Amino acid sequence: MNRRRRHLLLLAPALALVAACGKRQPTSAATALKPGARVLALGDSLTVGYGAMPEQAWPALLAGLTGWQVDNEGVNGDTSAGALQRLSALLAANSYDAVLVGIGGNDMLRGVPQQATRDNVAAIVRAALAHTPYVALIATPAPEAWRAAAGSLSDAGFYAEVAAAEKALLIPDVYSTVLSDAALRSDRIHANAQGYAAMAQQLADKLKAAGWR
Repeated sequence: MNRRRRHLLLLAPALALVAACGKRQPTSAATALKPGARVLALGDSLTVGYGAMPEQAWPALLAGLTGWQVDNEGVNGDTSAGALQRLSALLAANSYDAVLVGIGGNDMLRGVPQQATRDNVAAIVRAALAHTPYVALIATPAPEAWRAAAGSLSDAGFYAEVAAAEKALLIPDVYSTVLSDAALRSDRIHANAQGYAAMAQQLADKLKAAGWR
């Protein structure tokens, strides 16, 4: 082997290391929100805390777990269209550090075409992202009675699609896990106080894993 070739072979590992260091390394998904951050919880009766006392709703409990100020803007019976209509005024009137979106269950219960719900949820996420980069989409399970009875509810698939397309944080398997457990429900489609506590803890854990806290 001539001297020039040997020299190049010896340099190869060092050159590879320099090249690797020059590549952009992955960073954490987010910087932690500051203590006292103001967070909008936009949703329906599951956000309201239907089936429990107001102070037992998951937004109130999440505030206690995180130290954030979580504004509960859930409306019983609300649909994705209703939430989209409400959102612009909420964002115009307040400065939010983060937005949590949990909507769409009533659309599915009422037979709203899935594409219409998907489009509304996507529009909600886009509007929220224009306000803050901290936007999380809480997936809602498809309301299938036999799956609820069997304890095997699963998230409707379009939530993951919207989160990926809009580059928002997906929060999967929170509502579906809690509502699959009859002991954590107040009725067929709502949690009880213990269920909302479980939701709050799971949300806090998933948001911590995402770097929000």
